[in-house]
Amino acid sequence: MQGPPLALTMGEPAGIGGEIAAKAWWAVRAAGPAFFLIGDPALVKDAPVALIEVPEQAAAAFPQALPVLPLPLAAPVLPGVLNPANAPAVIASIEQAVAFALAGRAGGVVTNPIQKSVLTAAGFPHPGHTEFLGELAGDGVPPVMMLACPGLRVVPVTVHLSLRAALATLTTDLIVEHGRIVAAALARDFGLARPRLAIAGLNPHAGEAGTMGREDIEVVAPAIEALRASGIEARGPYPPDTLFTPRARATYDCVLGMYHDQVLIPIKTLDMDGGVNVTLGLKIVRTSPDHGTALDIAGRGQADAGSLVAALRMAAEIAETRGKATRP
Repeated sequence: MQGPPLALTMGEPAGIGGEIAAKAWWAVRAAGPAFFLIGDPALVKDAPVALIEVPEQAAAAFPQALPVLPLPLAAPVLPGVLNPANAPAVIASIEQAVAFALAGRAGGVVTNPIQKSVLTAAGFPHPGHTEFLGELAGDGVPPVMMLACPGLRVVPVTVHLSLRAALATLTTDLIVEHGRIVAAALARDFGLARPRLAIAGLNPHAGEAGTMGREDIEVVAPAIEALRASGIEARGPYPPDTLFTPRARATYDCVLGMYHDQVLIPIKTLDMDGGVNVTLGLKIVRTSPDHGTALDIAGRGQADAGSLVAALRMAAEIAETRGKATRP
């Protein structure tokens, strides 16, 4: 990776963030990408730690130890036991990482999983990482969540909503907005000159010509027409149950699904360990593992760092792609 190291946030201290940070360092320390952790050094077990004062010290330290920019916690950590007293440090870790990336001192931000319930209890007003990052580093469009692994990229148009609320929220304009953001990001961040979007239908069989609901005719199809009219290669609506076969996946670069589980179940089934959460529509590069805090196994040494390693590598690749676009 050319350029500055990646900034890794500590995530929920009682979860597996410290453990997978250490395991990720062991996995990439020889070939990179270099990264540094913003958090309490005591969270890191089973890896040598190099305390740093500024991000610029991370690259030199990285081959020998995991660089950690210290951010002390307010209360001792018991694995698996949530404590709202530590929520301000969790939030500060994210804020510092974003500030470094905006200033060009970090090549991108990789976030360890947070526990939304404990942050909410401490007064955190955002539904999750994506919305908070949009406030900190938005680029004039709403931030969009993409899940990606080798062979599949998916974007849910509605995210953390009940199915009833998702149906009430879904509109033609919302689909069009997401399609435009996704197409622009695939070009900028993944180097795809003409991205191909596959649009999933909302209903079984994409509505079966209206016999299983008219939303695909009245809401989804007009969005596809609008995207195509703006020069974006968008096709559908496709029946969701046949959209993720190997043959189908070869025909598109990303799927837009209408609700959360419609697209997250396929990608997590296909590659849970290699899946990466990418936030589109930000001024900075941001990725994260596609799993949660895993409180049930915290402190046991059982956590798999595969998704974090994939997130680090994808962040470095996106940063490199963006860098190529700006170099003469």
